Amino acid sequence: MSRFAIAGCGRLGRLVAEAWMKGFLPGYELCGAYSRTAEHAAGLAAKAGCVSCGSVRELIGLHPDYVVETASPSALKEMAIPLLEAGISMVVLSVGALADEDFYKEVCAAAMSSGARMHVASGATGGFDVLQTVALMGGAQARFFNEKGPGALKGTPVYDETLDLERKEVFSGTASEAIAVFPTKVNVTVAASRASVGPDRMEVSMVSTPGFTGDTQRVEIWNEQVRAVVDVYSATAEIAAWSAVRVLRNIASPVVF
Repeated sequence: MSRFAIAGCGRLGRLVAEAWMKGFLPGYELCGAYSRTAEHAAGLAAKAGCVSCGSVRELIGLHPDYVVETASPSALKEMAIPLLEAGISMVVLSVGALADEDFYKEVCAAAMSSGARMHVASGATGGFDVLQTVALMGGAQARFFNEKGPGALKGTPVYDETLDLERKEVFSGTASEAIAVFPTKVNVTVAASRASVGPDRMEVSMVSTPGFTGDTQRVEIWNEQVRAVVDVYSATAEIAAWSAVRVLRNIASPVVF
């Protein structure tokens, strides 16, 4: 039986734990929960019957086979290299951290050295298989469109009160530039870009629409032979947690989709 731990004990981490408790992850044992906020880790651990960890070192000491990261890009940067160097594979949601080319290279080197792997969950988008395939064919171009409500942009540099009154494009640039402006809100753009043309070549636009709730994520990729569009609307962030559950199920499955 494989052992896994959860790093990031907010809403998404709790959803992964609940999926395990409901039997969606047969063949796995949930052995631990880690958060930089100790009470969050303790609360999830008490609910799931696993060990609460107060540091990455304690997390490594549990010797999980996999760590599911549902925290933040900054937290992923803190834990990824120590975990991978310890031979612990990861399933990650905070893919925005991988827009940092130096960090991305460190991740690749640590994983290659230890034999561990970083599995990128699809989060609120999808189609990584076709994105990779078209990119491999050569000559690919790609763009990403994101629609949010103004409430989701509060606390970011682009927010002002006019967004409550009119639909407006609030960002246009590359995936690398997008994650710099929105460190926790456009992880999927970096994931889609890493699966295809790269963060510096993925064109990204974001629109704010008054009264809109949830997220629309639309990624397009094309070359001379193929044009593909993946268009996903999600009312909440729950799809991200379930995408991590799907990765764990695929890892353990005799047939992988």
